[in-house]
Amino acid sequence: SYFTILSNLIGATLLLVGAARWRAPRSPRSARSARMDLLRGGAVVYLSVTFIVFALLLSNTDVDLAIPWVNSVLHEIIPVVILMDWLMDPPTVRLTRRQGLLWLSFPAAWIVYVLIRGAIVGKYPYPFLDVGAEGVGAVAVTCAAVTVVFVALASGLSALDRRMPSAPVREAAPDSGRSPATAE
Repeated sequence: SYFTILSNLIGATLLLVGAARWRAPRSPRSARSARMDLLRGGAVVYLSVTFIVFALLLSNTDVDLAIPWVNSVLHEIIPVVILMDWLMDPPTVRLTRRQGLLWLSFPAAWIVYVLIRGAIVGKYPYPFLDVGAEGVGAVAVTCAAVTVVFVALASGLSALDRRMPSAPVREAAPDSGRSPATAE
């Protein structure tokens, strides 16, 4: 139920998929899909929020990690790596503002799940979401503030994407014996 873990799983999966495809030749037909770029953008937004929320709300909180350096990896290093990946390998297709707003569906579903589950089992993944300890009003204000951060980051990243040069489409390797048009 931890957003940190879920967002890191999304980011790590996308990095692994990207690494597996890194050396593969690209042609216009095999270029990274808009769906993959949309998922990568979502990972940037989710992990950026993870970084910000940790810095502002959790940095002095025990987050139940047995190994202290894992805390830095999950909350600080991986978010920076994902952002750098996005900047160094920009999307191959332009993402619209509407597509950027799709990034908000996962955190919206997550918060509904966490609040319902927390009310049932009496345990919340983060202290600032604990309705019993913090009160409904404080949790609502925190959720609203984090929503503003999500919307700002999603809007900002989709705007940045439209201003960045797109990643070049690599041609098929010349030693493959096939032309880019016939390589499949």
